[in-house]
Amino acid sequence: MTLITSESKGVYVIAVTPFNEDGSIDSHSIDSVTDFYFEKGADGLTILGMMGEAPKLTQAEALAVTRQTLARASGKVVVVGVSAPGLAAIEELTKAVMDMGAAGVMVAPPSNLHTNEQIVAYYSQVVEALGPDVPVVLQDFPLSTTVQISIPALGQIIEACPSIVMVKHEDWPGLAKISALRQAEAQGRRRVSILCGNGGIFLPEEMLRGADGAMTGFGYPEMMVDICRLTASGDIDRARDLFDAYLPLVRYEQQPGVGLGARKHVLAKRGAIRTATQRRPGAPLAGDAIQEIETLITRLEKRLAELG
Repeated sequence: MTLITSESKGVYVIAVTPFNEDGSIDSHSIDSVTDFYFEKGADGLTILGMMGEAPKLTQAEALAVTRQTLARASGKVVVVGVSAPGLAAIEELTKAVMDMGAAGVMVAPPSNLHTNEQIVAYYSQVVEALGPDVPVVLQDFPLSTTVQISIPALGQIIEACPSIVMVKHEDWPGLAKISALRQAEAQGRRRVSILCGNGGIFLPEEMLRGADGAMTGFGYPEMMVDICRLTASGDIDRARDLFDAYLPLVRYEQQPGVGLGARKHVLAKRGAIRTATQRRPGAPLAGDAIQEIETLITRLEKRLAELG
């Protein structure tokens, strides 16, 4: 079993959870979308994240999705989101998925944390509950969780909790936070892997600030793979040219309430999943939105052909 570490790098795609039109889980598409992500160059997957509609799943469904994804991944890295309001639920789900062969778990802070002291104490309790052998990803996503983790508080957590080996960075604006983490490491603090979210909208800049890769979703995951590869090799201009081609569609996905529908539409169009269905509550895309996405795809593919 491969576990994530503080040296983990690359693209760990946030996987969608596919549903049939009646809202039941589409088991066939779990296999096809898992294959799709790895065929496009992903180094790993992260399942049961916010854009994986995890809060809409029952515990039994979450375990079933994890079991099937791990089986299809055939030993490749799969991180599982286990965020929940209480530690008992986090501990129970973590034990189950780690026993199945997960590479680690991701935990976002609950929205009732308001002070640095509360946030630091919370993550100390999380790692104590899970034990020292479970690698943990700290999800720093204040736009969704409403929890603002300051740079000093994040540093305290890293120092106090060695099993937190990765930060899923999606603060916004947050480039300075990446620089501060790397500067602290240069001064002797232990290293953590930094993988970035927010649909990749700042990925070139994040990589240049010292991020190790991406942990987010997009209808064209190969974009993130290429941007990470090109920036790591020093071909910054090529990375920016390629990113600019994808940027209109990346931007479209940033719309609250529309982004997941747009992503699922693109994945369905590309054959990764059978339908773009979201589990309720979740409205299907309106016709004009679908037409806008189709226009963006057409323009994207034309531009990619021009770039070679």
